[in-house]
Order: sequence, then C-alpha cells, then structure tokens
Amino acid sequence: MLSCAEQTRTVWIDDLALPSFSQSIRPAQSKRNYLKKTITIAGVEYARGVGAITTSVLAFDVNGRAKRFAAQVGADDQGRNDAPITFYVIGDRDILFQSREMKAGDPAETVDVNLAGIKRVALLVTDHIGGVRKNRTYCNWADAQFIMIGDSLPKPVHDAGERYILTPEPPPTPRINSARLFGATPGHPFLYTIAATGQRPMHFSAANLPAGLVLDAQTGIITGKISQPGTYLATLKAVNQLGEATQTLTIRIGDTIALTPPMGWNGWNSWAGHIDQDKVIASAEAMVNTGLRDHGWSYINLDDTWQGVRSGPLTALQPNEKFPDIKAMVEHIHSLGLKAGIYSTPYIYSYAGYVGASSDFENGGERAEPVKEKRRNTALIGPYRFETNDARQMAEWGFDYLKYDWRIDVHSTERMAAALKSSGRDIVFSISNNAPIEKAADWSRLTNAWRTGPDIKDSWTSLYYSAFTLDPWAEFAGPGHWNDPDMMVLGNVSIGAELHPSRLCPDEQYTHMSIYSLLAAPLLIGCPLEQLDAFTLNLLTNDEVIAINQDPLGKPGRCVAEIMGVQIWVKPLQDGSFAVGLFNTDGFAHSPQSYFRWGDETAKRFKFEFARARLSGKFSLRDVWRQKDLGEFIDAFETTIPYHGVVLLRMSR
Repeated sequence: MLSCAEQTRTVWIDDLALPSFSQSIRPAQSKRNYLKKTITIAGVEYARGVGAITTSVLAFDVNGRAKRFAAQVGADDQGRNDAPITFYVIGDRDILFQSREMKAGDPAETVDVNLAGIKRVALLVTDHIGGVRKNRTYCNWADAQFIMIGDSLPKPVHDAGERYILTPEPPPTPRINSARLFGATPGHPFLYTIAATGQRPMHFSAANLPAGLVLDAQTGIITGKISQPGTYLATLKAVNQLGEATQTLTIRIGDTIALTPPMGWNGWNSWAGHIDQDKVIASAEAMVNTGLRDHGWSYINLDDTWQGVRSGPLTALQPNEKFPDIKAMVEHIHSLGLKAGIYSTPYIYSYAGYVGASSDFENGGERAEPVKEKRRNTALIGPYRFETNDARQMAEWGFDYLKYDWRIDVHSTERMAAALKSSGRDIVFSISNNAPIEKAADWSRLTNAWRTGPDIKDSWTSLYYSAFTLDPWAEFAGPGHWNDPDMMVLGNVSIGAELHPSRLCPDEQYTHMSIYSLLAAPLLIGCPLEQLDAFTLNLLTNDEVIAINQDPLGKPGRCVAEIMGVQIWVKPLQDGSFAVGLFNTDGFAHSPQSYFRWGDETAKRFKFEFARARLSGKFSLRDVWRQKDLGEFIDAFETTIPYHGVVLLRMSR
C-alpha cells in the first residue's frame, strides 16, 4: 500500500529516452506524430504524447512503483481512414485496456488504468494489415503519462541473459572456409581470397586455375582477369606445419556475379554519419586482425555521408573532406584481400542530406544540406541523371559493391543496373529499401540483392518481421539474386541511440544468425569490428553456420510448419543434406501479450517429427552451433529450444 509518507509524481513518456523503450520496427516520436508534425486526433491538437506507426511496441519496467497510466489514444488525422488500429495497455500479461477499432478521424478514447503492484507495462498498437509495409497507419498516445511513486522512473525492459558461447575454437590444422562457388564477368578484374583458419604461417596453392589468374602463395589472394566464359574447377590447398586442407572451387565466368550471398560489413549501424576514411580503413584491418577474413567475410562497405560535389572529368560524384583519397583507401582494402562497397541514391539528395545521382542542374551543382533542411528534395528524382557517370567513377576507384537507397522503382533500377554492367568492373548491385514483392521478378532480373523491408532495429519485433516473414519471397532468390532483410544487429550498434550493445538477448542473437543463414540472406555486420567481444565474434565465425548461408545450391529456406509456437524452417543443400532450424517464436504476434517479454518465459521441449518437414526415414543429425554429431534418428528427434532461441541442425541420410 502507498504510505502517507510516499509521494507521487507525473512522468510523461515523451520525456523518456524513447529508443530505449521501443521494441517496434520503426521509431516512435516524442511530442509529435510519426511524421514529426503536431499530434492531431479528430481535429484536436495535443502538445504532448508519442506518435508512432503500427505495429508499435513500447515496454516499461515499473517494478511495482507505478500507480496509474493515463492517455488519450487514437489514429492520427494524417493517417488512413480505411485501416483500423487497436490500442492495448498490458500489465504483467493482463490486458488492462483495449480500445475499439479506430481509424483516422475517429475521436480519441480515454485510457486510465490502475497499475498497483504491476512490474511490467506494455503499450501496443496493432493493425489489420500485417507485415512490415505499413502505409499511414499512424497511432498516437496523446498526453501519455505514468503516475509514479516517489522518485521512481520507468526503466527499459532488457533481459540480457548469459552471453553463452556454443561454437568450439577451430583446430590449428588448416581448414578452408571460403565460398565454393564464385562468379565473374569475362575481362573484368577478379579478386578471391582463400579464407582459411589454422596455425600460421600457411602456404596456399591452387591447381587448374584458369589462364589469367595469379595466386599469392603467402596470402591466398587470387587476382587477374579471365577472358573466356565458361565453368572452371580449381583445387585449392592450404598447408601449415600441422597438416593440409583442400577444397574444390567452381569458377563461373559469365553474366552473373554474387553467386553466393555477399558477406561483409556496412558502416551505417556502426558510425552512421560519423563515418570517415580512417574508420573504414580501421574496419578493414580489424576484419583481418579479428580473423573474420579467415571465415569468408570480405566486403567493407561505406554507407551514406561520403558524398561531396559533382565534378571531375566524368561529371561524377566526388568524396567530401572525410575521404581525402578514396582511391587509395580502396586499394588498401584490396591489398588485404577484401572488397570495397559504396552508397548512392537516384534521389537529388540522400536520406542523410547528401548529393544523389540526379540533379536539378544540367551538370549537377547540389551540395550537402543539413538533414533537417533536405526533406524538400529527398524522395525526388531530378530531371538530370548521372547513373552512367557515377558508375564509371565507382569502377575507376575500384569499388565492388553498391548500395542504392531510395523508395525503389523499376525504371531507376534499370538505369543503374545498365550503368554498372557497362562500367568495366563487377559491382554487386544491392537496392534498398522496402522492395514491393509485386515487383520481385524485376528485382531478381536487375539486381543482386534487394531490401525486402524497412531498416532493421535491435528488437525481437523488428527481427521477426524482417526475417521470419520472408517465406513468400523465397521463389525469387538464388545464385546471383538474394532477398536482403537488412544488416545484422549483433555486437555494438547505434540504431536510434548512442552506440550500445544489441538489445537482442543471446538466444535471439543465435536465432538472428541462424535464420539469416537459412534464408541465404546477405550477411552484413553492422557493428564496429574493432569492438567485437568474444561472444559476438564466436557468433560470426561458426564455419558450419556460414556454410549453410554460402551453400552453392543457393536455395533459400522455407517455413514448412508452425507447431505449438515452434517454427520449422528447411533449406536443401547441394550435397543432398538439409539444414533445419527449429525456432521457439512462442506464437509471436498471435496474441497481444506475445509481443513482449515478461520475464517468466521458459525453454520449450519439442518433438521434431521429420514428416513435418516433409522428410521421412533415418537421418544423421548434427548440432551446427555446437559442431557436434547427435547420432542417427528415425522419423523424429526431441530437443529443448530456448525462448526466442533456436536449434540448428544439419540432416544427412
């Protein structure tokens, strides 16, 4: 009970650091609606509150120190009037408030709930559309406030859990881990590094390399050019004083590159607009020094904010002062056996306010604008377009990868795809973001990777909607063409806040790496590589997990069943075996309570009946994360799966 000596005070949720409390796909806004304009419900304006877009998930740990929660809730007037949304207040799993179905223009509904004794409070807004491609389903918690006891404040809900390590260290004997399939265009520069773990020094060799290629025996870096189209089989060898390892490499010279999903690093979730040349070089060197390169990681990709002015012999975008010698930077990356990526957009200005590949002026002329000033030209493609100029400049600098970022349309995609093909260099073409599935055949025809949704956040909700909803996309992906659910949110990330450890708990991080590997998704690390801790490095260096992602067959996994809150995903592999992920999603999104972690969740005992995966008979099973054989099983296998965790198996007949 509240003693006479205990006082209460009002805590407005728009005064809290919302990114720490949000578990949504897209960010919530303080004192504004989702569009960063005045909160308005049925013509009534509110100076205080939180605006968001569905599905909106806010979680608060009040630890029994909250007395009440109050708000006015409703759809924002700038949202849709044909897509009903529903508001919930949930306390310790009990639904304390549920609104009627609400649309833009409907009057607000009053919330006033008793929180006495409640430990965790969840604010949820759902819609009746589903998925991640919302269109103006804006929701408002106007005048939202907690009445707290004493000096207490709500805290973010974050159950970190033990950062347990499953994968054993690689042996000191040589083991080759690089992709077994590699594609290049006739006459274009060729760069492939034999990724191998084991005690150094190590000597590399390759039998039957096609004419035009040269191998550096000390580094394992293969360079050169192949003029004749065709398929070539080379035998790679790595030798140290303890033994040797061999692997067959299939080289396909033709019109398709990125025959396995790209693996590397992107700077946005690490440094955002603070990226510069020194940070990029440090990241490349860290990829080598941490051993990531020895497990097949290869791309070092710039994101937005490198762009300066359009000038030079090619009338192409030039770097700003943060990148004083971009060509030398790329050459250094290549000297390490790595590849370099860059960013652009067909818009006049990028999302960060930097110059894009189109212009209002015949020869360009825009300069970087502050983010708050650039909205007028963001989302506009100018009358003068410079895709060919910029692609040639990127090729001249030596870039190997382009992230092309805007609200995707086919015509802009076609123009840049043609420009890259005529640039004289193999440049992986990755488009971002929110590719509509209705045009998936076009993305597959024109690009090497396409972002299937919005920017990922380090929350279970975001991970689930980014990855576990991709089953319908599977038919469009394969060698050279990949569904991209966005960068990985492992390690330290700066998403909506200062650099911080991923808010995914350890079980969810194992799930993250597992589902991306089963999906055959591009693997792009989003944390500062020089800050990798032992747990995150272990997650990123399990060669058997990576081999599932890089399997030459290139078939994405499919969700074949969901049973008692466990999803079963199956990916066929080139050798006839199957990768199987058993994910304890605990019925996520099937009930309002399922969107939140309440602190009382437990592991689930599950009997995996092979028939559920359309398999039958006797299989040898291997625990991929532990790299441990489990034995032979007939028709079924029983295991325990952590909450939001995974059991990842390789099944061989």
